[in-house]
Amino acid sequence: MFKIKIFSIGKTKETWLQQATEEYHKRIKNTIQVEWVLCKNDEQLLYTLEKESCWISLDPKGSLLSSEEFSTFLFSQLEEEGSRLNLVIGGAEGLPPGIRKKSKSLISLSKMTFTHQITRLILLEQLYRAMEIRKGSGYHK
Repeated sequence: MFKIKIFSIGKTKETWLQQATEEYHKRIKNTIQVEWVLCKNDEQLLYTLEKESCWISLDPKGSLLSSEEFSTFLFSQLEEEGSRLNLVIGGAEGLPPGIRKKSKSLISLSKMTFTHQITRLILLEQLYRAMEIRKGSGYHK
Protein backbone atom coordinates (compact mmCIF):
# COMPACT_ATOMS: atom_id res chain seq x y z
CA MET A 1 0.00 0.00 0.00
CA PHE A 2 1.32 3.41 -0.98
CA LYS A 3 0.86 6.33 1.42
CA ILE A 4 0.58 9.90 0.24
CA LYS A 5 0.26 12.82 2.62
CA ILE A 6 -1.14 15.97 1.03
CA PHE A 7 -0.46 19.25 2.80
CA SER A 8 -2.75 22.13 1.88
CA ILE A 9 -4.26 25.33 3.20
CA GLY A 10 -7.95 25.64 3.99
CA LYS A 11 -10.88 23.29 3.87
CA THR A 12 -13.17 22.14 1.09
CA LYS A 13 -16.32 24.16 1.71
CA GLU A 14 -18.54 23.29 -1.25
CA THR A 15 -20.61 20.11 -0.87
CA TRP A 16 -20.30 19.14 -4.55
CA LEU A 17 -16.53 19.44 -4.36
CA GLN A 18 -16.38 17.37 -1.18
CA GLN A 19 -18.50 14.66 -2.84
CA ALA A 20 -16.20 14.57 -5.88
CA THR A 21 -13.15 14.36 -3.63
CA GLU A 22 -14.73 11.47 -1.70
CA GLU A 23 -15.44 9.65 -4.99
CA TYR A 24 -11.75 9.67 -5.94
CA HIS A 25 -10.79 8.63 -2.41
CA LYS A 26 -13.00 5.55 -2.86
CA ARG A 27 -11.40 4.77 -6.21
CA ILE A 28 -7.82 4.84 -4.95
CA LYS A 29 -8.16 3.62 -1.36
CA ASN A 30 -7.15 0.02 -2.13
CA THR A 31 -3.84 1.11 -3.65
CA ILE A 32 -3.07 4.55 -2.23
CA GLN A 33 -3.83 5.70 1.29
CA VAL A 34 -4.26 9.48 1.25
CA GLU A 35 -3.87 11.54 4.41
CA TRP A 36 -4.82 15.21 4.36
CA VAL A 37 -2.99 17.75 6.49
CA LEU A 38 -5.04 20.95 6.25
CA CYS A 39 -3.40 24.07 7.62
CA LYS A 40 -4.95 27.45 8.42
CA ASN A 41 -2.24 29.61 6.82
CA ASP A 42 1.28 29.70 5.36
CA GLU A 43 2.89 29.89 8.80
CA GLN A 44 1.15 26.72 9.97
CA LEU A 45 2.02 25.00 6.69
CA LEU A 46 5.70 25.91 7.12
CA TYR A 47 5.67 24.72 10.74
CA THR A 48 3.98 21.43 9.83
CA LEU A 49 6.42 20.71 7.00
CA GLU A 50 9.42 21.21 9.31
CA LYS A 51 8.65 17.74 10.69
CA GLU A 52 8.95 16.15 7.23
CA SER A 53 12.22 15.16 5.55
CA CYS A 54 11.13 15.83 1.97
CA TRP A 55 8.17 16.82 -0.17
CA ILE A 56 7.11 17.59 -3.70
CA SER A 57 5.28 20.87 -4.24
CA LEU A 58 2.63 21.76 -6.77
CA ASP A 59 3.64 25.08 -8.26
CA PRO A 60 2.80 26.88 -11.53
CA LYS A 61 6.55 27.21 -12.19
CA GLY A 62 7.08 23.47 -11.81
CA SER A 63 7.52 20.86 -14.51
CA LEU A 64 4.49 20.33 -16.73
CA LEU A 65 3.95 16.60 -17.13
CA SER A 66 1.55 14.63 -19.27
CA SER A 67 -0.60 12.15 -17.36
CA GLU A 68 1.68 9.32 -18.51
CA GLU A 69 4.77 11.24 -17.38
CA PHE A 70 3.11 12.04 -14.06
CA SER A 71 2.32 8.36 -13.53
CA THR A 72 5.94 7.39 -14.17
CA PHE A 73 7.20 10.22 -11.95
CA LEU A 74 4.76 9.43 -9.13
CA PHE A 75 5.56 5.75 -8.90
CA SER A 76 9.31 6.27 -9.24
CA GLN A 77 9.13 8.77 -6.35
CA LEU A 78 7.03 6.36 -4.28
CA GLU A 79 9.56 3.59 -4.87
CA GLU A 80 12.47 5.91 -4.08
CA GLU A 81 10.82 7.14 -0.86
CA GLY A 82 9.78 3.73 0.50
CA SER A 83 6.12 3.84 -0.67
CA ARG A 84 5.53 7.16 1.09
CA LEU A 85 5.28 10.60 -0.43
CA ASN A 86 4.43 14.12 0.70
CA LEU A 87 2.74 16.55 -1.69
CA VAL A 88 2.19 20.24 -0.96
CA ILE A 89 -0.48 22.60 -2.33
CA GLY A 90 -0.11 26.31 -1.57
CA GLY A 91 -2.86 28.76 -0.69
CA ALA A 92 -4.26 31.74 -2.57
CA GLU A 93 -0.86 33.43 -2.69
CA GLY A 94 0.93 30.27 -3.86
CA LEU A 95 3.74 28.58 -2.01
CA PRO A 96 5.89 30.49 0.46
CA PRO A 97 9.49 30.77 -0.87
CA GLY A 98 10.84 28.60 1.96
CA ILE A 99 8.61 25.69 1.00
CA ARG A 100 9.34 26.05 -2.70
CA LYS A 101 13.10 26.23 -2.05
CA LYS A 102 13.17 23.08 0.12
CA SER A 103 10.99 21.03 -2.24
CA LYS A 104 12.52 17.92 -3.72
CA SER A 105 10.68 18.72 -6.96
CA LEU A 106 8.18 21.22 -8.30
CA ILE A 107 5.40 20.00 -10.56
CA SER A 108 2.60 21.91 -12.21
CA LEU A 109 -0.87 20.57 -12.92
CA SER A 110 -1.49 23.26 -15.54
CA LYS A 111 -0.43 26.68 -16.75
CA MET A 112 -3.86 27.80 -15.57
CA THR A 113 -4.51 28.94 -12.02
CA PHE A 114 -6.92 26.94 -9.83
CA THR A 115 -8.19 27.47 -6.31
CA HIS A 116 -6.54 25.23 -3.73
CA GLN A 117 -9.89 23.43 -3.35
CA ILE A 118 -10.09 22.60 -7.06
CA THR A 119 -6.40 21.70 -7.07
CA ARG A 120 -7.04 19.06 -4.40
CA LEU A 121 -9.71 17.46 -6.60
CA ILE A 122 -7.57 17.61 -9.75
CA LEU A 123 -4.64 16.09 -7.86
CA LEU A 124 -6.79 13.22 -6.59
CA GLU A 125 -8.11 12.55 -10.08
CA GLN A 126 -4.56 12.53 -11.43
CA LEU A 127 -3.47 10.13 -8.68
CA TYR A 128 -6.30 7.83 -9.74
CA ARG A 129 -5.40 8.26 -13.42
CA ALA A 130 -1.72 7.54 -12.67
CA MET A 131 -2.72 4.37 -10.87
CA GLU A 132 -4.93 3.29 -13.78
CA ILE A 133 -2.19 4.05 -16.32
CA ARG A 134 0.17 1.87 -14.33
CA LYS A 135 -2.40 -0.95 -14.30
CA GLY A 136 -3.00 -0.56 -18.02
CA SER A 137 -6.76 -0.08 -17.62
CA GLY A 138 -8.97 1.66 -20.15
CA TYR A 139 -9.63 4.69 -17.89
CA HIS A 140 -6.88 6.70 -19.53
CA LYS A 141 -7.38 6.91 -23.26
